[in-house]
Amino acid sequence: MNIKDVAKKAGLPAKTIRYYEDIGLISPNRADNGYRVFGDADTQRLAFIARARALGFSIEECRALLDLYNDGDRSSADVKRLAEEHLRQIEEKIAALTEMRGTLKRLVQQCQGDSRPDCPILADLAGAES
Repeated sequence: MNIKDVAKKAGLPAKTIRYYEDIGLISPNRADNGYRVFGDADTQRLAFIARARALGFSIEECRALLDLYNDGDRSSADVKRLAEEHLRQIEEKIAALTEMRGTLKRLVQQCQGDSRPDCPILADLAGAES
């Protein structure tokens, strides 16, 4: 199948598929005319990557996950360790975003939003006390 067909099946833009090929995540066969020829295994691999990326795994984490997926002698402990580290990073991001939300919510509530020039939001961004 061609890149348009595999893109549709895997739910990825063709440009992303070309990028994944450039960085070595996939290696589709080439026809005599030089066009990429994708098989079912390529489609499955791309869908795997798409799902992992949707869960926020980095390209390098996807590479590690693919290596583990393809290793019949893998230990599920290795997969779990990678997923737990990713989960820890997500939880850190959530905590940071929660803190940002609280700060911004407080600043928005403090700002009168009227025609006066004083603004606690700008004062906070400038490092002055609000």
